[in-house]
Amino acid sequence: MAKVKTICLLCILPLLLSGCWSKRELNELAIVVALGIDKVEDEFEITVQIVDPSEVSMRQASTQRTPVISYHSRGETIFEAIRKMTTIAARKPYFAHLQVVILGEDLAKEGISDSLDLIARDHEFRKDFDVIMSHEATAKEVLNVLTPIEKVPANKILNSLNVSEKVWGSTIAINIDELVTRLNEKDNGALISAIEIHGDKRLGADKTNVQRVKTPVLLKYAGLAVFKGDRYIGLLSEGESKSISFLSDKIQSTIEIVNCPKQGTLSTEITQSSTKVKGSFQNGKPQIDVQIDVEQNVGEVECDINLTKNKTMDYINKKTAQGIDERIEKTLEKIQQQYQVDVLGYGDALHRADAKQWKKIKNDWPTIFPDLPVHVRVKVTTQGLGTMQNSLLKKPKEE
Repeated sequence: MAKVKTICLLCILPLLLSGCWSKRELNELAIVVALGIDKVEDEFEITVQIVDPSEVSMRQASTQRTPVISYHSRGETIFEAIRKMTTIAARKPYFAHLQVVILGEDLAKEGISDSLDLIARDHEFRKDFDVIMSHEATAKEVLNVLTPIEKVPANKILNSLNVSEKVWGSTIAINIDELVTRLNEKDNGALISAIEIHGDKRLGADKTNVQRVKTPVLLKYAGLAVFKGDRYIGLLSEGESKSISFLSDKIQSTIEIVNCPKQGTLSTEITQSSTKVKGSFQNGKPQIDVQIDVEQNVGEVECDINLTKNKTMDYINKKTAQGIDERIEKTLEKIQQQYQVDVLGYGDALHRADAKQWKKIKNDWPTIFPDLPVHVRVKVTTQGLGTMQNSLLKKPKEE
C-alpha cells in the first residue's frame, strides 16, 4: 500500500507544477532596446526602439530594411501609452532587454518622478539600464536618428556613454535604481548625462544618414544635466562635467593640456585619479576638504621643452594641477551659487563626520550649502614620457 500511495503521489505532483504556462516565443515579442519619454501638452508620448532581428543577424542576408523600428503612442499615463502601442505594433513590446531610457528635456523641466514610477516598479523592467536626458531635442527625435558603425542606435548611445566616462570623463552612467535613490534623498540633487543631436533632425531618420562617408546627423553627449528635486534646472558643459567627475572620484582617464614655458603646448594623459572627501565642523560651522591625487603620462609635445630635467617635470605637474584646480573652483561656484543644489553629496560627508552637528544644521542645509567652504587640493605626479624622452622633431634648446 505504501508503494501504491507513493506512485499516486508522484503522478499527482506533475499536475501541480506550473511548467511553461506563461512562456512567450521569440517570434511573438517585439524586443525593446530603448525607451523615450516626452511630455506633449497634458499627455505622455512614448517612443520605443525595437530591433528587427533579421537585419542585425549575421547569418541572414540583409533585406535593406532599417535595423530598428520606432513606434510612438500617447496616453494620460505611461502605462496607458505603452498598452495603446499594441494597436500599431505587430507584436507586444517586451522590455526585459531594455538598455537605455531617454527623458525629454520638456518632461525633465516639469519633473521626472511620475515618469520613473512605472519603469522602477514593473517586474518586466530590469534595473540595469541607464537613464539619460535629451538636450534641445525630444527623446523621440533622438531615438529616430540612425547611427553608423553600430546598427542599433541604442547600442551606440550606451557605448558612447560608457567609453566617454572611461576615457574622457564628461559623462556619468546612472541606472534607474541609483537615480531613484538620489531623487529620494531630500538634501541632494542628481546628475544625468545629456545627449543632443548635431545636424538636421529630419535627416537623422533617413537611411542615407548611415550611407555617407560624412554622416550629416550625429548624436553627441553635451555634458551633465543638473536636477534639483526631480526637475531639470541647467546643463554643465564638458569641462564642468569633467570637474564634477574629478570631485566625484569617477575619473578613470582623461586628457589635460598644459602651456609650455615659452610657446606651444603639451598634452598629458591622466592614468589614475583618486579623490578623498572629508567633512568637518569648525566652531559649529561646516566645511569640506577635498584631496585629489592624480597620476599622468606625457602624451604629446608641441613645443621646445626638455623632459629630462627635474624642474621641467615639476613645472608640468604644477601647471596640470593648477588647470584642474581652476576649473573645479569655477564649477563649484556654479553649482553652489547658480544652481544651489548639493549634487556632490557633501551633506552626507558632513553627516558621516559628525551626526550630532549635522542634525543641528540639516533643516537649514539648502541655505547653508551655497556658502559652504570647499577646500580643494590637487597633487599631480608624472610617471611616464612615452616611448621617447624628447621630441625628435623639436630638439630642446640647451639651457
